[in-house]
Amino acid sequence: MTTPENSYPVVEAMKAGGGWNELWDELLEMDPEWTELYMKMAMQPYQSGVLSPKVIQLLCIAVDASATHMYAPGTRRHIQAALDIGVTPQEILEVLKLATVVGIHSCNLGVPILAEEMEAYKQRQAAA
Repeated sequence: MTTPENSYPVVEAMKAGGGWNELWDELLEMDPEWTELYMKMAMQPYQSGVLSPKVIQLLCIAVDASATHMYAPGTRRHIQAALDIGVTPQEILEVLKLATVVGIHSCNLGVPILAEEMEAYKQRQAAA
């Protein structure tokens, strides 16, 4: 079953904003209503205003880089977003250090990504 454009506004917004994971495409195709409701629930912290965008990005980095998750694409996306809103590399590094409580692998994953993204960020800033 293919989903019509704009019939699932949260999913479409996530796709447009770069927050969609292509691994979810089959789930969307199999059960678009449930997927839309789940994504709406998952997006609530971003939309509620209770947590600042900075805190949300730092929490997402911690979760994605943690040894229990180890999701490099999400870690990269949230580091990029954090840098873009003014989070410092030092703040990101402290979050990665905190995430090591569940395993040193968080730094093995996150620190090289932070270094790569800092270089890319510097290049974007120099080109602007």
